[in-house]
Amino acid sequence: MCIKQGTYNNITGIVFSIIAVLHILRLVYSWDAQIGTFAVPIWLSWVALIASGFLAYSAFKLANK
Repeated sequence: MCIKQGTYNNITGIVFSIIAVLHILRLVYSWDAQIGTFAVPIWLSWVALIASGFLAYSAFKLANK
């Protein structure tokens, strides 16, 4: 199965956009996050929001070339 590069980049952009929105929701509603016994600090969502937002932007930018 072959997939065009533009389609792949759009799907990647959508996935990273969803991740960014989930981090925004965690920040707005102060949701707790825990991985095993590790309580994920809220500041880590700021870092993840910036990273996932940048990756989504880059993917959409590459898809529209």
